[in-house]
Amino acid sequence: MTFTPGLHGGPDETGTAPHDFSTNGNAVGACPAAVAALRAADAAHYPDPRYTALRERLAAFHGVTSERIVIAASASEFIHRISAAVAQGGGQRVWLPAHSYGDYERAASAWGLQVLRAPEPHEGAALHWCCEPSSPLGQAQADLALHAEAGSTCVLDMAYEPLRLEGRASLDAAQRNRVWQLWTPNKAMGLTGIRAAYAIAPDDVGANPLLQRLERLAPSWPLGVHGVALLETWTGDEAQAWLAQSLQTLRIWKAQQRTLCESLGWQCLPSDANFFCARTDTPYPRLAAALRAEGIKLRDCTSFGLPGHVRLGVLPPQSQQALKEAWTRAAASTED
Repeated sequence: MTFTPGLHGGPDETGTAPHDFSTNGNAVGACPAAVAALRAADAAHYPDPRYTALRERLAAFHGVTSERIVIAASASEFIHRISAAVAQGGGQRVWLPAHSYGDYERAASAWGLQVLRAPEPHEGAALHWCCEPSSPLGQAQADLALHAEAGSTCVLDMAYEPLRLEGRASLDAAQRNRVWQLWTPNKAMGLTGIRAAYAIAPDDVGANPLLQRLERLAPSWPLGVHGVALLETWTGDEAQAWLAQSLQTLRIWKAQQRTLCESLGWQCLPSDANFFCARTDTPYPRLAAALRAEGIKLRDCTSFGLPGHVRLGVLPPQSQQALKEAWTRAAASTED
Protein backbone atom coordinates (compact mmCIF):
# COMPACT_ATOMS: atom_id res chain seq x y z
CA MET A 1 0.00 0.00 0.00
CA THR A 2 1.34 3.42 -0.94
CA PHE A 3 1.36 5.98 1.85
CA THR A 4 -0.08 9.33 0.86
CA PRO A 5 1.03 12.16 3.17
CA GLY A 6 -1.57 14.56 4.44
CA LEU A 7 -1.98 17.92 2.75
CA HIS A 8 -1.24 20.90 4.97
CA GLY A 9 -0.55 24.57 4.69
CA GLY A 10 2.66 26.14 5.90
CA PRO A 11 6.30 25.54 4.93
CA ASP A 12 7.14 23.26 2.02
CA GLU A 13 10.35 21.86 0.57
CA THR A 14 11.49 25.39 -0.28
CA GLY A 15 10.91 26.72 3.22
CA THR A 16 8.44 29.25 4.61
CA ALA A 17 6.77 31.68 2.24
CA PRO A 18 7.30 35.33 3.28
CA HIS A 19 3.56 35.90 2.79
CA ASP A 20 2.04 32.60 3.91
CA PHE A 21 -1.76 32.75 3.76
CA SER A 22 -1.96 28.94 3.88
CA THR A 23 -1.95 28.57 7.67
CA ASN A 24 -4.24 30.02 10.31
CA GLY A 25 -1.94 31.01 13.15
CA ASN A 26 -2.29 34.41 14.79
CA ALA A 27 -0.68 36.75 12.25
CA VAL A 28 -0.16 39.50 14.83
CA GLY A 29 2.88 37.51 15.91
CA ALA A 30 4.07 35.35 18.75
CA CYS A 31 2.68 36.05 22.22
CA PRO A 32 5.51 37.79 24.15
CA ALA A 33 4.67 36.01 27.41
CA ALA A 34 4.81 32.64 25.69
CA VAL A 35 8.11 33.45 23.98
CA ALA A 36 9.61 34.42 27.34
CA ALA A 37 8.37 31.17 28.90
CA LEU A 38 9.85 29.12 26.06
CA ARG A 39 13.22 30.79 26.49
CA ALA A 40 13.16 30.10 30.22
CA ALA A 41 12.15 26.44 29.88
CA ASP A 42 14.63 23.98 31.39
CA ALA A 43 15.20 21.52 28.56
CA ALA A 44 17.89 19.66 30.53
CA HIS A 45 15.26 17.65 32.39
CA TYR A 46 12.14 15.65 31.64
CA PRO A 47 8.80 17.20 32.50
CA ASP A 48 6.61 15.48 35.10
CA PRO A 49 5.35 12.38 33.22
CA ARG A 50 1.87 12.84 34.70
CA TYR A 51 1.85 16.61 34.06
CA THR A 52 0.22 17.08 37.46
CA ALA A 53 0.67 20.84 37.82
CA LEU A 54 -0.15 21.49 34.17
CA ARG A 55 -3.36 19.46 34.31
CA GLU A 56 -4.43 21.26 37.48
CA ARG A 57 -3.72 24.63 35.86
CA LEU A 58 -5.66 23.77 32.70
CA ALA A 59 -8.53 22.41 34.79
CA ALA A 60 -8.74 25.60 36.83
CA PHE A 61 -8.66 27.67 33.64
CA HIS A 62 -11.68 25.81 32.26
CA GLY A 63 -13.48 25.27 35.57
CA VAL A 64 -13.32 21.46 35.43
CA THR A 65 -11.65 18.72 37.46
CA SER A 66 -8.09 17.73 36.58
CA GLU A 67 -9.23 14.14 35.93
CA ARG A 68 -10.95 15.42 32.80
CA ILE A 69 -7.76 16.83 31.26
CA VAL A 70 -5.98 14.66 28.67
CA ILE A 71 -2.57 15.91 27.54
CA ALA A 72 -1.77 15.40 23.86
CA ALA A 73 1.34 15.88 21.75
CA SER A 74 -0.77 17.79 19.20
CA ALA A 75 -4.33 17.88 17.92
CA SER A 76 -3.39 15.41 15.20
CA GLU A 77 -1.89 13.02 17.76
CA PHE A 78 -5.10 13.13 19.78
CA ILE A 79 -7.21 12.63 16.64
CA HIS A 80 -5.33 9.44 15.87
CA ARG A 81 -5.30 8.27 19.49
CA ILE A 82 -9.02 8.67 20.11
CA SER A 83 -9.77 7.01 16.76
CA ALA A 84 -7.69 4.05 17.91
CA ALA A 85 -9.46 4.02 21.28
CA VAL A 86 -12.88 4.02 19.63
CA ALA A 87 -11.84 1.15 17.35
CA GLN A 88 -10.52 -0.80 20.36
CA GLY A 89 -13.89 -0.34 22.02
CA GLY A 90 -15.72 -1.93 19.08
CA GLY A 91 -16.68 1.22 17.21
CA GLN A 92 -17.11 0.76 13.47
CA ARG A 93 -18.20 4.09 12.00
CA VAL A 94 -17.01 7.69 12.17
CA TRP A 95 -19.09 10.68 11.08
CA LEU A 96 -17.47 13.78 9.55
CA PRO A 97 -18.79 17.17 8.44
CA ALA A 98 -19.04 17.72 4.68
CA HIS A 99 -15.78 19.74 4.77
CA SER A 100 -13.27 19.06 7.50
CA TYR A 101 -9.64 18.62 8.55
CA GLY A 102 -8.16 15.69 6.64
CA ASP A 103 -6.67 13.97 9.69
CA TYR A 104 -10.15 12.98 10.90
CA GLU A 105 -10.58 10.76 7.85
CA ARG A 106 -6.95 9.65 7.76
CA ALA A 107 -7.13 8.44 11.36
CA ALA A 108 -10.42 6.64 10.75
CA SER A 109 -9.02 4.89 7.69
CA ALA A 110 -5.86 3.89 9.56
CA TRP A 111 -8.00 2.05 12.12
CA GLY A 112 -10.40 0.47 9.65
CA LEU A 113 -13.36 2.64 10.61
CA GLN A 114 -16.06 3.34 8.04
CA VAL A 115 -16.36 7.04 7.25
CA LEU A 116 -19.78 8.66 7.04
CA ARG A 117 -19.76 12.21 5.74
CA ALA A 118 -22.53 14.81 5.84
CA PRO A 119 -25.16 14.87 4.44
CA GLU A 120 -25.12 11.14 5.29
CA PRO A 121 -27.03 10.52 8.54
CA HIS A 122 -24.91 10.23 11.67
CA GLU A 123 -26.94 7.48 13.33
CA GLY A 124 -24.78 4.45 14.02
CA ALA A 125 -21.52 6.40 14.19
CA ALA A 126 -19.42 5.62 17.26
CA LEU A 127 -17.35 8.79 16.84
CA HIS A 128 -18.58 12.19 15.68
CA TRP A 129 -16.12 14.89 14.61
CA CYS A 130 -17.27 18.49 14.91
CA CYS A 131 -15.39 21.77 14.62
CA GLU A 132 -16.48 25.35 15.33
CA PRO A 133 -15.52 27.73 13.88
CA SER A 134 -15.25 25.06 11.23
CA SER A 135 -12.29 24.16 9.06
CA PRO A 136 -11.87 25.21 6.31
CA LEU A 137 -14.88 27.54 6.19
CA GLY A 138 -14.62 29.16 9.63
CA GLN A 139 -18.37 28.95 10.07
CA ALA A 140 -20.85 27.75 12.69
CA GLN A 141 -21.84 24.09 12.50
CA ALA A 142 -25.61 24.12 12.16
CA ASP A 143 -26.22 20.60 13.52
CA LEU A 144 -23.66 20.76 16.33
CA ALA A 145 -26.24 20.43 19.10
CA LEU A 146 -27.59 17.22 17.54
CA HIS A 147 -24.16 15.60 17.71
CA ALA A 148 -23.65 16.78 21.28
CA GLU A 149 -26.85 15.00 22.25
CA ALA A 150 -26.32 11.90 20.07
CA GLY A 151 -25.15 9.66 22.92
CA SER A 152 -22.00 8.59 21.05
CA THR A 153 -18.48 9.94 21.42
CA CYS A 154 -18.45 13.47 20.02
CA VAL A 155 -15.24 15.48 19.74
CA LEU A 156 -15.56 19.24 19.29
CA ASP A 157 -12.37 20.61 17.76
CA MET A 158 -11.83 24.02 19.40
CA ALA A 159 -8.73 24.96 17.38
CA TYR A 160 -10.21 28.25 16.19
CA GLU A 161 -12.47 29.22 19.07
CA PRO A 162 -9.71 31.40 20.63
CA LEU A 163 -9.38 33.15 17.24
CA ARG A 164 -13.08 33.76 16.76
CA LEU A 165 -13.58 37.26 15.35
CA GLU A 166 -17.35 37.16 14.83
CA GLY A 167 -20.42 35.19 15.86
CA ARG A 168 -21.10 33.09 18.93
CA ALA A 169 -20.48 29.46 19.89
CA SER A 170 -23.42 27.16 19.20
CA LEU A 171 -23.13 25.16 22.42
CA ASP A 172 -23.67 26.45 25.92
CA ALA A 173 -21.52 25.33 28.85
CA ALA A 174 -23.81 22.42 29.75
CA GLN A 175 -23.74 21.10 26.19
CA ARG A 176 -19.96 21.43 25.97
CA ASN A 177 -19.69 19.33 29.11
CA ARG A 178 -21.26 16.42 27.22
CA VAL A 179 -18.63 16.35 24.45
CA TRP A 180 -14.88 16.00 24.22
CA GLN A 181 -13.26 19.41 23.72
CA LEU A 182 -9.96 19.49 21.83
CA TRP A 183 -7.84 22.61 22.39
CA THR A 184 -4.70 23.65 20.47
CA PRO A 185 -3.59 27.09 21.77
CA ASN A 186 -0.45 27.27 19.62
CA LYS A 187 -2.46 28.88 16.79
CA ALA A 188 -3.86 31.60 19.04
CA MET A 189 -0.43 32.18 20.61
CA GLY A 190 1.18 32.60 17.17
CA LEU A 191 3.50 29.66 17.80
CA THR A 192 2.34 26.80 15.59
CA GLY A 193 5.85 25.33 15.61
CA ILE A 194 5.34 24.33 19.25
CA ARG A 195 3.28 21.15 19.18
CA ALA A 196 1.07 20.96 22.25
CA ALA A 197 -2.61 20.25 22.85
CA TYR A 198 -5.07 18.92 25.37
CA ALA A 199 -8.58 17.57 25.51
CA ILE A 200 -11.31 17.96 28.11
CA ALA A 201 -13.31 14.79 28.67
CA PRO A 202 -17.09 14.93 29.16
CA ASP A 203 -18.29 15.42 32.72
CA ASP A 204 -19.22 11.72 33.12
CA VAL A 205 -15.51 10.97 33.23
CA GLY A 206 -15.86 8.52 36.13
CA ALA A 207 -17.87 6.13 34.01
CA ASN A 208 -15.99 6.66 30.78
CA PRO A 209 -13.94 3.61 29.65
CA LEU A 210 -12.78 5.59 26.61
CA LEU A 211 -10.67 7.77 28.90
CA GLN A 212 -8.90 4.69 30.25
CA ARG A 213 -8.14 3.47 26.73
CA LEU A 214 -6.79 6.91 25.81
CA GLU A 215 -4.45 6.82 28.79
CA ARG A 216 -3.19 3.34 27.87
CA LEU A 217 -2.54 4.42 24.29
CA ALA A 218 -0.63 7.57 25.26
CA PRO A 219 3.12 7.64 24.72
CA SER A 220 5.38 8.54 27.61
CA TRP A 221 5.97 12.30 27.85
CA PRO A 222 3.74 13.38 24.93
CA LEU A 223 4.84 16.95 25.69
CA GLY A 224 8.36 18.22 26.16
CA VAL A 225 9.10 21.14 28.42
CA HIS A 226 8.44 23.67 25.65
CA GLY A 227 4.95 22.33 25.09
CA VAL A 228 4.35 22.51 28.82
CA ALA A 229 5.57 26.11 28.91
CA LEU A 230 3.24 27.09 26.08
CA LEU A 231 0.15 25.56 27.70
CA GLU A 232 0.98 26.99 31.12
CA THR A 233 1.41 30.47 29.66
CA TRP A 234 -1.81 30.18 27.64
CA THR A 235 -3.83 30.04 30.86
CA GLY A 236 -2.31 33.21 32.31
CA ASP A 237 -3.77 36.73 32.41
CA GLU A 238 -0.91 38.24 30.42
CA ALA A 239 -1.35 35.89 27.48
CA GLN A 240 -5.13 36.20 27.51
CA ALA A 241 -4.94 40.01 27.55
CA TRP A 242 -2.49 39.93 24.64
CA LEU A 243 -4.80 37.59 22.73
CA ALA A 244 -7.83 39.83 23.27
CA GLN A 245 -5.88 42.81 21.94
CA SER A 246 -4.63 40.87 18.93
CA LEU A 247 -8.20 39.93 17.98
CA GLN A 248 -9.02 43.62 17.58
CA THR A 249 -6.15 43.97 15.11
CA LEU A 250 -7.17 40.83 13.23
CA ARG A 251 -10.74 42.12 12.80
CA ILE A 252 -9.42 45.23 11.04
CA TRP A 253 -7.04 43.20 8.87
CA LYS A 254 -9.77 40.71 7.98
CA ALA A 255 -12.14 43.41 6.71
CA GLN A 256 -9.32 44.89 4.62
CA GLN A 257 -8.34 41.49 3.24
CA ARG A 258 -11.89 40.61 2.20
CA THR A 259 -12.20 43.93 0.39
CA LEU A 260 -8.93 43.35 -1.40
CA CYS A 261 -9.93 39.82 -2.48
CA GLU A 262 -13.27 41.07 -3.74
CA SER A 263 -11.44 43.72 -5.77
CA LEU A 264 -9.71 40.85 -7.57
CA GLY A 265 -13.08 39.43 -8.54
CA TRP A 266 -13.09 36.68 -5.92
CA GLN A 267 -16.23 35.46 -4.17
CA CYS A 268 -15.48 35.46 -0.43
CA LEU A 269 -17.45 33.07 1.76
CA PRO A 270 -18.62 34.08 5.26
CA SER A 271 -16.40 33.15 8.20
CA ASP A 272 -16.35 33.83 11.94
CA ALA A 273 -12.64 33.08 12.31
CA ASN A 274 -9.26 34.58 11.42
CA PHE A 275 -9.43 33.01 7.95
CA PHE A 276 -11.93 32.62 5.15
CA CYS A 277 -12.41 30.77 1.88
CA ALA A 278 -12.85 32.36 -1.51
CA ARG A 279 -13.63 31.23 -5.04
CA THR A 280 -10.91 32.79 -7.17
CA ASP A 281 -11.36 34.28 -10.62
CA THR A 282 -8.57 32.03 -11.93
CA PRO A 283 -7.93 28.52 -10.53
CA TYR A 284 -5.18 28.77 -7.95
CA PRO A 285 -3.25 25.67 -9.13
CA ARG A 286 -2.54 27.44 -12.44
CA LEU A 287 -0.84 30.31 -10.62
CA ALA A 288 0.60 28.55 -7.57
CA ALA A 289 4.16 28.18 -8.87
CA ALA A 290 4.37 31.79 -10.03
CA LEU A 291 2.95 33.04 -6.74
CA ARG A 292 5.31 30.87 -4.70
CA ALA A 293 8.25 32.33 -6.63
CA GLU A 294 7.11 35.75 -5.38
CA GLY A 295 6.78 34.57 -1.77
CA ILE A 296 3.01 34.00 -1.79
CA LYS A 297 1.31 30.79 -0.67
CA LEU A 298 -2.42 30.05 -0.38
CA ARG A 299 -4.20 26.86 0.72
CA ASP A 300 -5.92 25.11 -2.16
CA CYS A 301 -9.27 23.73 -0.93
CA THR A 302 -9.64 20.80 -3.32
CA SER A 303 -8.63 18.36 -0.57
CA PHE A 304 -11.39 19.83 1.60
CA GLY A 305 -13.96 19.07 -1.11
CA LEU A 306 -14.07 22.69 -2.33
CA PRO A 307 -12.39 22.75 -5.74
CA GLY A 308 -11.93 26.21 -7.21
CA HIS A 309 -11.58 27.74 -3.74
CA VAL A 310 -8.64 28.82 -1.61
CA ARG A 311 -8.42 29.35 2.13
CA LEU A 312 -6.63 32.46 3.32
CA GLY A 313 -5.43 33.15 6.81
CA VAL A 314 -5.70 36.84 7.67
CA LEU A 315 -2.32 38.54 7.26
CA PRO A 316 -1.07 42.14 7.72
CA PRO A 317 -1.79 44.79 5.06
CA GLN A 318 1.69 44.57 3.52
CA SER A 319 1.17 40.87 2.82
CA GLN A 320 -2.27 41.58 1.42
CA GLN A 321 -0.81 44.11 -1.01
CA ALA A 322 1.89 41.64 -2.02
CA LEU A 323 -0.85 39.10 -2.77
CA LYS A 324 -2.78 41.55 -4.93
CA GLU A 325 0.24 42.56 -6.96
CA ALA A 326 1.56 39.01 -7.42
CA TRP A 327 -1.86 37.60 -8.31
CA THR A 328 -2.47 40.35 -10.87
CA ARG A 329 0.89 39.69 -12.53
CA ALA A 330 0.49 35.91 -12.51
CA ALA A 331 -3.06 36.04 -13.88
CA ALA A 332 -2.02 38.42 -16.63
CA SER A 333 0.85 36.13 -17.66
CA THR A 334 -1.56 33.24 -18.22
CA GLU A 335 -3.51 35.36 -20.67
CA ASP A 336 -0.49 36.21 -22.84
